[in-house]
Amino acid sequence: MTKTFTKEELSKYDGQNGQPAYVAIEGVVYDVSGKDAWKGGHHHGNQAGQDLTKVLINLSPHGKKVLDGLPVVGQLAG
Repeated sequence: MTKTFTKEELSKYDGQNGQPAYVAIEGVVYDVSGKDAWKGGHHHGNQAGQDLTKVLINLSPHGKKVLDGLPVVGQLAG
């Protein structure tokens, strides 16, 4: 069964104080904890625990290919 996260629930997964680092992209929640680039829950001024769809689509030079292979942990409530 897929977990559904509210924005408030997602915000708890910020990569701080032993929490995993999750980000939402287009309604899908990914675990970025295993990525060195997200160590400590931060990556290029972005904080884990948020919906980063606009950042990824509009600002990231990598585009959606950075999502390949990331564990999907749920979906973001709409």
